[in-house]
Amino acid sequence: MTVSEPTVGVFDLFKIGIGPSSSHTVGPMRAAAEFVDRLAGETIIDRVDKVRVEIFGSLAATGAGHGTFSAVLLGLEGVRPDAVTPAEVTAKLAVIEDTGSVALGDRHRIRCRVEDFVLRPLTVRARHSNALSFTAFDSTGAELATDTYYSIGGGFVVREGDEENAGPPAARRPFPFRTAAELLTVCEETGFSIAEVMMANERVLRSETDIRHLLRGLWEVMESCVRSSIARDGILPGGLGVRRRAGEWAARLAAEDPDHANGYWQQRVNLVALAVNEENASGGRIVTAPTNGAAGIIPAVLYYALHYTPASRSTTTSEDDIVQRFLLTAAAIGTLYKANASISGAEVGCQGEVGSASSMAAAGLAEILGGTPQQVENAAEIAMEHNLGLTCDPIGGLVQIPCIERNAIAAAKAINAANMALWGDGEHHVSLDQVIATMRETGADMSDKYKETARGGLAVNVVEC
Repeated sequence: MTVSEPTVGVFDLFKIGIGPSSSHTVGPMRAAAEFVDRLAGETIIDRVDKVRVEIFGSLAATGAGHGTFSAVLLGLEGVRPDAVTPAEVTAKLAVIEDTGSVALGDRHRIRCRVEDFVLRPLTVRARHSNALSFTAFDSTGAELATDTYYSIGGGFVVREGDEENAGPPAARRPFPFRTAAELLTVCEETGFSIAEVMMANERVLRSETDIRHLLRGLWEVMESCVRSSIARDGILPGGLGVRRRAGEWAARLAAEDPDHANGYWQQRVNLVALAVNEENASGGRIVTAPTNGAAGIIPAVLYYALHYTPASRSTTTSEDDIVQRFLLTAAAIGTLYKANASISGAEVGCQGEVGSASSMAAAGLAEILGGTPQQVENAAEIAMEHNLGLTCDPIGGLVQIPCIERNAIAAAKAINAANMALWGDGEHHVSLDQVIATMRETGADMSDKYKETARGGLAVNVVEC
């Protein structure tokens, strides 16, 4: 079997970062930091007196609510989303606000304010709606460097003129696949599960011990995110007046369901999804999975796998084993969406974010429930099939309404899809490849009003409070 080499792996899809948006916060921060790295690499950073920032399309239209502008300022200081804490973000932004300047690459301060950014919400670049440009000038006004970047979803960033390639080009994976059909063929030829195929491919880049350690670390960040969220109360930032509910729900469950009874699984899953997305909405530390707006689905369904499945009650299956198999399987499905469609709400609507996450989670759970590769593929297909056409129309450009509750609903869909697939034998009329192609085509046909532009749907039909 000959296929093109896949470009993303587990730790490309699952990244530690900050909220509220992978495409509108994490991506722009990374783009700004990469531009600063270029200035430093070309030894011209100390000559820079000014940086002009131009922001286009969806980034400009909803950037205020998504933290885009603050993210750019932080990125110009050299801040990276996977290495900064929410407390550090607050402290740095306070200094930037007070001084009207940024410490470019943490070297020297230049005047730079959000008010100076050039916003072009109606200008959509051909490559992607999420575009931003940086141009550096010296003290005489002479141009030193300029670059345009595209934030293509899930925190991925591509510079104008570069090909999208998330992994090292020399890393030849032993079992390459680009479609679900190719993945199933690999499983049939090797006898491997989907998780085992993904592990074998990841071992090209790092040792199995390191992979397992990093996967465990992702779950620990997810758990920490939930704990942080339920410890807080009050109103989420942004002006909509959305009240935090996770803390109250956790207290109620502690009283009504101290022993994690099966009858309360739905409430527990809802709580995890709600908690993660409330934390994301407030700029907290989360795992992009595969985007920030859909970050609650994978941890909510993984929580279900760890507490309400036969594997969770087995004396021969460890928590680490469940976490690792779940995330490896989910990531394998995620690579298919990344390669053949999109995980960007600005490109294909929320079907690309919540839909993809629900499909990935359904696959991960089907693996833990003992599903064959065919049943796992079926679970992923069912979940996406019933998220087709989902629009991205957050009120006020904030990742709050309908995003927070939508994660809980999509987590339940994933659980149901996995259970439905396990009651079948893997045979089904619509393949995962067909539903991914349909998602891509639906996104292309979808009106731009419903792709994170704040020009349609709930974004205009609900009065902001």
